[in-house]
Amino acid sequence: MLEKQTNVTKAIKQFVCLAALSIALPTFAVETTPAAQLDFWEKAAGQPGNPSRGQTFFTQKHGGQWACASCHGAPPIKAGEHADTGKRIKPLAPAYNTVGFTKQGKTDKWFRRNCNDVVGRECTPSEKSDVLSYLINIK
Repeated sequence: MLEKQTNVTKAIKQFVCLAALSIALPTFAVETTPAAQLDFWEKAAGQPGNPSRGQTFFTQKHGGQWACASCHGAPPIKAGEHADTGKRIKPLAPAYNTVGFTKQGKTDKWFRRNCNDVVGRECTPSEKSDVLSYLINIK
């Protein structure tokens, strides 16, 4: 009887994991555009993104040892390199990397990781819209 309950419990856990993945994966893979993502963050911020503020945010350090530009370059139009690991990073500006900012989940993940690395916290919607506005305006 105990073995049957264990198998049922295992099956339930597997079902819950698969259900969670079926919800999370489509969100991660949602196709979008840089302009649509900018629109999303501008609405969340309640104001338009400001490219000038975005450039300042991108290029300055925020109390730590890194700025966004430390890894992505300034302007971020060429391949960069992670300041700690040396891992190669594709150009960040959408005009120089047509696949960047085309998956909502990936953008959210990298904003979260990079903001935590550079700023030490999650970036605000206003900061995200400013940075994205700056990046979109690089031609």
